[in-house]
Amino acid sequence: MCGASCWCHGRHGGRHCGAVDRVAVGPSIGWTNRRDDSFRTPTRSGLLGYPPGGTGILDIVPEKKPRILQNGRDMAWSLIPLLIACLVIAGIASQCSFNLGGPKPGPIPSFDADAAFRYDARELGFPIRQPEIPEGWTSNSGSRSIVTGDGGGDSSNIGFITEAGRYIQLTQSDATEEALVPFIAGEPRYLTGTEQIGDRTWVVFGGDGVEAIWVSDFGDARILITGPAPAEEFTKLATAVGAVEPLQP
Repeated sequence: MCGASCWCHGRHGGRHCGAVDRVAVGPSIGWTNRRDDSFRTPTRSGLLGYPPGGTGILDIVPEKKPRILQNGRDMAWSLIPLLIACLVIAGIASQCSFNLGGPKPGPIPSFDADAAFRYDARELGFPIRQPEIPEGWTSNSGSRSIVTGDGGGDSSNIGFITEAGRYIQLTQSDATEEALVPFIAGEPRYLTGTEQIGDRTWVVFGGDGVEAIWVSDFGDARILITGPAPAEEFTKLATAVGAVEPLQP
């Protein structure tokens, strides 16, 4: 018995059902029908997602890539809003600041050099001299250390920042020159000359790429000057320390 999709006729005394030449109604699938087919085959143009008359999935791929994928410049432009957002957030959180003139020197640490000189004069076993510091200089550090090795001893160290912003250190010690110089330098140094400041001779240990060291034997102590400050600042400090008598303990 044939259903609604079949037609029947008599042939050689019998009944024969054949497929009807029609397309099944549907929103996305079409059917090809042949009288001798026992099944129906979906057509390419009727499949869901293919445009009518298309030849395949490549028909719906754009011929050109999106602009953002064309080159690195477009990608860089797309990152600018993200960077701006990060800067805004960081600024709100006060995690960074912008200075048009670049970094500026911070405040110089406060150090009471007068008290340090007087304390060392009482505690150390050799005379301590307190020079009159040139105008514009600021004391910023101080320490005491033990010079090790043969000819070693105690040392008093006071650091200053010059008016030009350079560091210079004054060291007074009862250690010998041979022990004191490599201890302060952290390595052996070689004599490169001398400087005559007043009635004192200062032996200079210099060289390329190293901070100069001036040292003079005051008889009861060795006084050493070092740091990245220029020679003119060394001369000022050497003159000042040579002009004073030791402090009374």
